[in-house]
Amino acid sequence: MANVTGKNQLPTEAGGTGAARGPGGPVPSDGAVDGPRTARRRTRSAPELAALLVVLVALIAFFWFKSPYFMTKDNIVNVLTAIAVTGIIAVPGTMLLVAGQVDLSVGSGAAFCGVMMATVSQDHALIVGVLVAVGLGILIGLVNGLLVTVLRVNALIATLGMLAVLRGLTEVRAHGATVTLANFSGLGTARPFLNIPVPGLLLLGIAILAALVMRYTVFGRSLYAAGSNPVAARLVGVRGGKMIVIAFVASGLGVALSGLILDSQLSAASPNAATGLELSVVTAIVLGGASLSGGRGTIQGTIVGLLIIGVLNNGLTLLSVSSFYQQVASGTLLIIAVSFDQLRLRFAKL
Repeated sequence: MANVTGKNQLPTEAGGTGAARGPGGPVPSDGAVDGPRTARRRTRSAPELAALLVVLVALIAFFWFKSPYFMTKDNIVNVLTAIAVTGIIAVPGTMLLVAGQVDLSVGSGAAFCGVMMATVSQDHALIVGVLVAVGLGILIGLVNGLLVTVLRVNALIATLGMLAVLRGLTEVRAHGATVTLANFSGLGTARPFLNIPVPGLLLLGIAILAALVMRYTVFGRSLYAAGSNPVAARLVGVRGGKMIVIAFVASGLGVALSGLILDSQLSAASPNAATGLELSVVTAIVLGGASLSGGRGTIQGTIVGLLIIGVLNNGLTLLSVSSFYQQVASGTLLIIAVSFDQLRLRFAKL
């Protein structure tokens, strides 16, 4: 895990440091690195991603051998579509975990935004429902961010409480029933480019943008600094609280977009939609190399983690494995990912 090694330095994504001009001063983004320690961290992070890629290739080879339908074009598109909803939330979720925060309200938030969009659209134009959903997503993220940064509520508790609040409000708004939605299938099912569905294209665009932001901007460096050593980050003028609020708002936007995609795919909004989505999101992020203690993680690692989960679930489905055992596999994967995270922390102290 990256550390802030001096009052005039900030960690970079790969564990390097960039200069800062002291308390309250601007933080340049030149990406300068800091000696042998940085080199060691770089050599650690590359094998971790390489190991994930090896696991992904091994899973693909196994299911390809077991099922003749696995490597078909349609099935590959199915895998991309399946991971899109989770991925659109996991990308900003990676930013949060890098900063040492977590958002467990994403599943209920997606369901809430979806139901609000569907119910508002019954009496108004579709665009009004979409704008309401997006606005509510931003509001959810803002409230979560302020609870964590202003009231100093632990992120786990704040977002867990928000999870319960939003799920209850969703049931109240939908009266416990599924809300039908017409003429809104394009966002979830249209295939405008290379036969790839819109959700897959959205995930690709969001992931590329987020990776560039985390790698090359002051905002990204500040998140790593806040997660690595918030005290040292504050001494060099990093406004960690502001950055964390922005990351929570980004998570809220991802939640709203995922809720809209679910509505579009199902042509309906269910108050029970996205149940357990938060576990899939955390699994993908931690499996991709992010640390639960903050200061570590990459967008590309999260994408590989998403692909591993997607390939595993899809392959088990093709092999007619019961969905109950798929839940067992997902839970086991989360435990393994967290265990490796703890091993990485111990290794980093050596």
